[in-house]
Amino acid sequence: MTMQKETTVTVPQISDEAAAAACAAAVAHARNLGIRINVAVCDATGTLLAFRRMHGAFLHSIEIAIDKAYTAAGFGLPTRKLFDLIRDDEALRLGIPQRPRLIVFGGGLPICQDGAVVGGIGVSGGSAEEDEACAAAGLAAVGFTIPD
Repeated sequence: MTMQKETTVTVPQISDEAAAAACAAAVAHARNLGIRINVAVCDATGTLLAFRRMHGAFLHSIEIAIDKAYTAAGFGLPTRKLFDLIRDDEALRLGIPQRPRLIVFGGGLPICQDGAVVGGIGVSGGSAEEDEACAAAGLAAVGFTIPD
C-alpha cells in the first residue's frame, strides 16, 4: 500500500477587503488622536495588501509602517515585544536590528485567527503607543482579537 504525500497546503490569509477596512479604521483612530500616520497591512507571508498615508504623515514612516506589519506577521508577535526578547542577548541585540525590515519598537501587531497568523498591521507616525493604539483600532474594526 502506497501513501500519497500532500503536495500543497492551505494557508489562511486576511482578505484584501478586511485589510483595506483595517487601514481605514486605523486612520480614523489617528484623526481622533490628532496625529497623522501611515498604515500598512500585509498577509501572513509579509506581502503588502493595503496601505494608507494621511496627508502630512512623515515620509520616512511609510517604510517603517510596512516593515512593522512585515515584522509582526513574520514573528507572530507585537513589535513592542521583540526588544524584550533580545534585550539580554548581546549578539541578538546587536544583530537583529541590522536585519533589513525588522522593527523592534511598538506599532506593529500580528493578525491572528484561530491561532494562526493571517497577516500583520503596522502603523507609524505617532509615538509607539499611539501607533499601536491605531493598529489595535484597525484590528478591532474588522473583528480580529488584539494580541497582548
